[in-house]
Amino acid sequence: MEHVNHGLVAFDGLENTRDLGGMRTADGRRIKGRRLLRSGRLAPASEEDLRRLRDDYNLRLDVDLRTDEELAEAPDPVSELPGTRFVHLPVFQDLGAGVSRSYDDLERVRSLVLAGKADAGEIMVALYPHIVLDDMGIAAYRTFFEEVLACQEGCVLWHCTAGKDRCGMASVLMETALGVPESTVRADYLATNKVFGIDPATCTGWEIMEGVSERFLDAALRAINENYGNIDNYLARVLGVGRAERAELVARYVED
Repeated sequence: MEHVNHGLVAFDGLENTRDLGGMRTADGRRIKGRRLLRSGRLAPASEEDLRRLRDDYNLRLDVDLRTDEELAEAPDPVSELPGTRFVHLPVFQDLGAGVSRSYDDLERVRSLVLAGKADAGEIMVALYPHIVLDDMGIAAYRTFFEEVLACQEGCVLWHCTAGKDRCGMASVLMETALGVPESTVRADYLATNKVFGIDPATCTGWEIMEGVSERFLDAALRAINENYGNIDNYLARVLGVGRAERAELVARYVED
């Protein structure tokens, strides 16, 4: 299986849903297909989308990284996914700054940006270190890996609302743990812009909030490096994903 079109899966109602399957690891192997999915919110899923998640992907774990408010506004269709464990792991609650994508949060930040009282790009650069360093974010990503390791069969899906920031960092961490080269990890993170038709080099004002930027990812990685030396130390010492855990993930999700 090749990682075609950044793994984008065409669903009726789901946005930015991408299969990690086919991504190459540093040793030349590939991540297995239909085992690891990253996505935006699941509430808009059609009946056919839900059937595919159940029958074609054998979805067994749904990790929701959104705030309580986002979850209340658009709950995951858990009742339509029997046999799937639902886990709510908010990366943050109050420090939304527009990234939470709740209606109130979006409108508040949009108003500030449009009034020239805030810079959208700088908001995101300031936020990303909190995603990986604050206690809630650390707890969310640590438990994310614990839940994935405990899921012995089927497909795992993790998501936020747009599938780009909190979900994006979860994907960066998972791909790194599986041995995917940094260049490929970075390309997968940035692929959200192609999905949504965003060009960070030319978009202005509010538009940057609809996509991602290397500046955002670099802010998170810089914070990790400054506090823990590198992302491998962060995975092992902070998230509990050391050699044994990474070996188990590779054995389960990587193939020749």
